[in-house]
Amino acid sequence: MTDSRERRMDNLLEATGENTKSKALDRAAEFYLKMRGNNVAVPTGAFVELMERAEKQGSVTAPEIAEILNTDQLPVQAEISWDVGNR
Repeated sequence: MTDSRERRMDNLLEATGENTKSKALDRAAEFYLKMRGNNVAVPTGAFVELMERAEKQGSVTAPEIAEILNTDQLPVQAEISWDVGNR
């Protein structure tokens, strides 16, 4: 394994929170397949869904983006708060 691959694997282990290379690779592969789509398991990926919604609506809110991109492999949520004045 090259040095750059070893560093990439170390970064993937850290990012996924997995303890083994195989689990980290599985988690990353599942996420990629869900985001990319265009495969038997996921015909329309989340990125395509997000782009289509943005095109249709003209814009997409953070909660809508989080809803589309949320997966078991990488949970995504959006929280919006407003405050006017001094605390």
